Amino acid sequence: MGRSADQPRVRQGDQTRVDDTGCHFLHVDMDAFFASVEIRRNPELRGKPVVVGGPENRGVVAAASYEARKYGVRSAMPMSRALRLCPHAVVIGGNHADYGAVSREVMAILRDVTPLVQPLSLDEAFLDIRGAIRLLGSPREIATAIRARVEQQLGLTCSVGVASVMFVAKIASTRCKPDGMMIVPADRVLDFLHPLPVSALWGVGPRTEQRLRALGIQTVADVALARFETLRSNIGAAAATHLRQLATGIDNRPVVPERVEKSIGAEETYLYDLVDSDRVVTELHKLCQKVGTRLRTADMRAKSVALKLRTPDFTTLSRSRVLPGPTDVARELFGTARELWTEFERTELNGRGLRLLGVRAEKLSQPDDAPEQLTFDTVERDPGWAQAERAIDQLVSRYGAGALRPAALLQRSSDATSSTPTRQIIREEPRANPAD
Repeated sequence: MGRSADQPRVRQGDQTRVDDTGCHFLHVDMDAFFASVEIRRNPELRGKPVVVGGPENRGVVAAASYEARKYGVRSAMPMSRALRLCPHAVVIGGNHADYGAVSREVMAILRDVTPLVQPLSLDEAFLDIRGAIRLLGSPREIATAIRARVEQQLGLTCSVGVASVMFVAKIASTRCKPDGMMIVPADRVLDFLHPLPVSALWGVGPRTEQRLRALGIQTVADVALARFETLRSNIGAAAATHLRQLATGIDNRPVVPERVEKSIGAEETYLYDLVDSDRVVTELHKLCQKVGTRLRTADMRAKSVALKLRTPDFTTLSRSRVLPGPTDVARELFGTARELWTEFERTELNGRGLRLLGVRAEKLSQPDDAPEQLTFDTVERDPGWAQAERAIDQLVSRYGAGALRPAALLQRSSDATSSTPTRQIIREEPRANPAD
């Protein structure tokens, strides 16, 4: 999708008189999602510039409240730059498990409207509401009801774009943020699209934008009017066809209800290089706890584990291993991940420290997808660990991420990832979320 930061926010005006006939695509986008969840958890942060992301020296901004954005802070920006722009920002490391739990509540609300919900990330989704209009009302009424229910049930706000073309609905939701709704009438799509910068088009990244601007192509209208041969010779036939279609309001993709995750992982970039093997094992244990929680949250089990390392010279190493059987238990993930670490340490690191450490659960399946194939080598698992970890999940969801943790993680605190404690609360570094 085009870069949302490049698209101007506008006052959407009175939407009650806008013709929504044929506008059966909705794009629902939560406002500053990660930051808003943190503010909901701690209301004292309301009105303050809140930034979610990693450590100051090496981290990036995953999300910023609108108060922080007034200072120029944006998603995917280096944290060091963000704090130069807004030195008094409240920086929070974030908790992906919490965001995932809230995301599931959001998606449940959307699926009450229609089963045709396509999540794009934790905080945004497309809806095809053709089948819901007869029962629930017009597209405008459905969008209004979604916004009201999200705020009433979750204490969060979202912005909704309504259009007859899927990608146009996404642009509309971006332009009416925060806490807005914008309807693009079916007969006004080109009027809406053509004044926008070319970066608004889906698939135009910085390099493509640079090439187009070098040709004098500044707006979506310029793309629509440009000679196809000029586009093809500069950005390739496939990209030229794709952008020409979008620039003329053509997007024939359907809403795809589900996107099956192929892997679930967690990784950490450290403020100081990890050089002590025991410290690496402790951090590995923490990451496996996060991955286990995320697997159980998604109701998935992994058949293999991958370990990712990055050294101070930015060399990235990775290796994976098949598990004894499908699992969502962090203890079992940790056992295999630790074996991989031992092999790395013995054969490839040569005493080098680690800048980044990551664990990823792969070859995912749901518990009922297929029966486990038993062999003479199958190890009988202790169900007590699975039960214990699920009990921890329940306590954490109720009392917060610090409520309970394995004893092995209590001995060594997270000083490898901490920074200035009066300004930063670092729990983990979520993925950057440029579209919020």
